[in-house]
Amino acid sequence: MFDKNTYIERRHRLQAQLDSGLILLMGNHESPMNFTDNAYRFRQDSHFLYFFGLDSPGLAGLIDIDEQTTTIFGDELTLDHIVWMGPQPTLAERARRTGVNDTTPYGELEGKLREALNKGRTVHFLPPYRAENRILLSQWMDIPINSVKSRASASLIKAVVSLVSIKSPEEVVEMEKAVNITRAMHLAAMRRARPGILEAELAGIVEGIALAANGQLAYPAILTVNGQTLHNHYHGNTLKEGQLVLGDFGAETSTHYAGDITRTFPVSKTFNTRQKEIYKIVLDTEVACIEALRPGITYKEVHLDAARTITEGLKALGLMKGDTEEAVQAGAHALFFPHGLGHMLGMDVHDMEGLGEDYVGYGDELERSSQFGLKSLRLARTLKPGFVLTVEPGIYFIPELIDRWQEERKHWEFINYEKVQQYRNFSGVRIEDNVLITEAGHQVLGKPIPKTIKEVEAERQA
Repeated sequence: MFDKNTYIERRHRLQAQLDSGLILLMGNHESPMNFTDNAYRFRQDSHFLYFFGLDSPGLAGLIDIDEQTTTIFGDELTLDHIVWMGPQPTLAERARRTGVNDTTPYGELEGKLREALNKGRTVHFLPPYRAENRILLSQWMDIPINSVKSRASASLIKAVVSLVSIKSPEEVVEMEKAVNITRAMHLAAMRRARPGILEAELAGIVEGIALAANGQLAYPAILTVNGQTLHNHYHGNTLKEGQLVLGDFGAETSTHYAGDITRTFPVSKTFNTRQKEIYKIVLDTEVACIEALRPGITYKEVHLDAARTITEGLKALGLMKGDTEEAVQAGAHALFFPHGLGHMLGMDVHDMEGLGEDYVGYGDELERSSQFGLKSLRLARTLKPGFVLTVEPGIYFIPELIDRWQEERKHWEFINYEKVQQYRNFSGVRIEDNVLITEAGHQVLGKPIPKTIKEVEAERQA
């Protein structure tokens, strides 16, 4: 937890953005793996953490804007709990650490909400992503369960996005911790990889480092020789000479701030010529995109610059052809770069996206494209000091996509399919860093993680 004044200030700033009513911020509950007492590792709701800081299940916060009161709802532990869990501070004691003096049993929250609704008062809540909270909101507020998410408060969502998007210095410190733990994870993967071992062995090593740092994985690890599959969580392949390993994983600190780094390295001690050529295009793109970051530029502009750089590089290899600008406008590059350049990063690896990607990444500035590739850009809006985001260009050779586009003669004037087919078993390359937007420009978070060809090969030979 941060100092209690941090949470008090955050709640005051939130209240100031809404005119009246009640703000309900739901914490999470335990989720059983197979029976009640055998639960998955608990993860508190990030927005509850942001405004209340309490990292335990069965809590909710209620802010009454009109009466200027704040209450945490939750139940005190019984002696039976203490027998199994050991002595614990009371709910009142924990609440005071976050600047809240009023606590009430969880069961009284429903009555409080119904009383407010009967008086015609507005209850603002965020869209739930956990089934338990969706069911509770449906019951408490007489909303059909399938309509709960759509009835969330747009004004509360916008207020939360405006506050959480700007990371404070103390948050940046935590995020640097997360990136530095993530750095150790990536170095271990690079050094321990060798022909003949399972991807699962590397996945276990990197998760162990996150756990040993009193944290956990920020998201399920992508660690695969099939990097052309963008979200590949399968770890059953055996590493072989000549393959590439794509590792996209990050640590989450004990305060739940995330790192999100991708590196690609050869199973062999060195890259082969073809791997070097593709890798260099991705690396040049990533470095150029980071250098372009500054307040006032839209991230959509940076994404399109990435697409142009990738297109130029692929043209030099004979994989693409024609006018670069026309190819990018048509979306031809998306055969090789089918995702967005990056996203916001914070307590959640895709920060705040449970509130809706368009609220977080587009706001009222831009409309999301429907074009393949560009539609997957999660962050497009104008960058501001305090934003923390990922920069993660990639080049992939996806056989199924290549075959479909070739059959449809899609973007025939920009893609040399005969040459592309020679790369169909290449897999993919992605390189990613985490960047803070500053008043003067930008700052790459954490200690440097090897990414030049020379640096990566040096780690493989260490």
